[in-house]
Amino acid sequence: MNELSKKTATWHEVDMESAGQRVDNYLTRLLKGVPKSHIYRILRSGEVRVNSRRVGPDYRVTAGDRLRLPPVRTARPAPTPHLPVRRLDAEVLYEDEVLLAIDKPAGVAVHGGSGISRGVVEQLRLERPQGRFLELVHRLDRDTSGVLMLAKRRSALLELHRQLREGAVRKHYLVLVKGVWREPRRAVKVPLQKYVLASGERRVAAAVDGLPAHTVFTLQRAWKGYSLLEAELKTGRTHQIRVHLAHLGYPIAGDDKYGDFSSNKTLAKEGLKRMFLHACRTVITHPQTGAALALEAPLPPELKRFIEGLEAGHAAPL
Repeated sequence: MNELSKKTATWHEVDMESAGQRVDNYLTRLLKGVPKSHIYRILRSGEVRVNSRRVGPDYRVTAGDRLRLPPVRTARPAPTPHLPVRRLDAEVLYEDEVLLAIDKPAGVAVHGGSGISRGVVEQLRLERPQGRFLELVHRLDRDTSGVLMLAKRRSALLELHRQLREGAVRKHYLVLVKGVWREPRRAVKVPLQKYVLASGERRVAAAVDGLPAHTVFTLQRAWKGYSLLEAELKTGRTHQIRVHLAHLGYPIAGDDKYGDFSSNKTLAKEGLKRMFLHACRTVITHPQTGAALALEAPLPPELKRFIEGLEAGHAAPL
């Protein structure tokens, strides 16, 4: 059942931490539970005013802006869901007053949506109700584990986004592939392009007219049928490591989108029931102090056990 969250128009003043944010995103955070389609409607109709004038959804708010908000209808709050046994607060790798880094488990989306009620950022906001600001700095695929950064201040978010845009963030992954990789080190520069399947699912493919994508792969170990690589991202395209490796003929073990599906069934019987892709190390310049900061996440137990099985020679060859 819907209800009016406010009976009359209200006024809100933008604080320093929110300065520079698009007004549609600002309202999404402010009017929790209000559908984004409704937020766009009240912006288009002029019911939202910033400093007594109409603005579009791409207007960026500044500190001191006064927003007039009309009465809005929100869904009656659902009962607070039980938190999972594995709290994300238990996965903290690093934290200070402006930055939070966690070891994201595989199988957890970074954002809710598309049938997922709650992602990493929503879960952490539930676990940290006292936090005024918490936003994702970057993304990891749902089935990828490892280092995930979140900003606790907008100034830190903007600075880390600048570093990402300028290629100043070093992101390293450990990845197990099908096949024996021969080269100690290989730089791969293959453009990538997004496309949509008939089902509506989004995919990525190598394409000469795609966006530039650059990954450097370094061989760590090789066994019969498998190779363990370290991948360093030089660009940050969607599914970049997965598509580059599939394009080269070395699909990631357990990859259900671009991998070898028959081999994945064998892998599951051998104990690998997820994609073997782990964000093991991220190096940034701290957004507040300017010092170099290395964030590291150990290999998850299920991936470590599978490697130990390879070392012992128990895993079946592909």
